[in-house]
Amino acid sequence: MIEATLKKFGFSEKEIAIYLALLKLGSASVRAVGVAANLNRTTTHDILHELQNQGLVSFVDKEKSRYFAAESPEHLLAALQVKKNHIEQTQIDIQNILPELKLLYEKSESKPRVKYFEGATGVRAILQDVLDTAGSSKKQSYYVYSSSTIRDTLHLVYPTYNSERIKRGIKVKSISIGPGGRLHGLDERKWLSKEESSPTYTLIYAGKIVLISLGEDKEPLGVIVEDKNTCKTQEMIFKNLWDKL
Repeated sequence: MIEATLKKFGFSEKEIAIYLALLKLGSASVRAVGVAANLNRTTTHDILHELQNQGLVSFVDKEKSRYFAAESPEHLLAALQVKKNHIEQTQIDIQNILPELKLLYEKSESKPRVKYFEGATGVRAILQDVLDTAGSSKKQSYYVYSSSTIRDTLHLVYPTYNSERIKRGIKVKSISIGPGGRLHGLDERKWLSKEESSPTYTLIYAGKIVLISLGEDKEPLGVIVEDKNTCKTQEMIFKNLWDKL
């Protein structure tokens, strides 16, 4: 109970060991505290100095040696109040610099961003982003190069995806690569090939491009590329191919 509470205060395990050792010893040298806490002299000295800065430890020099002593445990509450005041001031400081941070963030939006996702949970997060982003866009639609190699995996990851898409009124055009593939509603489908499949499933939507494939262990891997210009180029290629099929 004591150790768990001190961890909540912000102590590391080594700090807890030294603080409790000092409470038991009363006044002691660095060497004695280190032995009691089972830590080397350098680590013990550094931690005692940090505890001193927090007002939890004091020292006195006597007989050419420095002895440390723990302050009354009530000093923990005072130290906690100092931390609270510091957090409150930091919150005010962050609020003051938010406009500058937002300006930097908005400027960075013009630069391409890449996000990586792994496993079923990661790929489901990608599909959720497609629904959320495409659903809130003006077009409420997107394009897909649908791979028969990966189609079943995506269904297992998010079995209610198409029903959720239809519920949100999101339209989709799919160019299928490989056998299979059927219509679900609010969608159109054409085939580039009904024989040879593609190793990658590609989605193009609202300034983003998603690439989903399977790793050597058959676990799904995904990448989201956020770049409006690249997305526009891919949309042009898709539309041109669509018209020719």
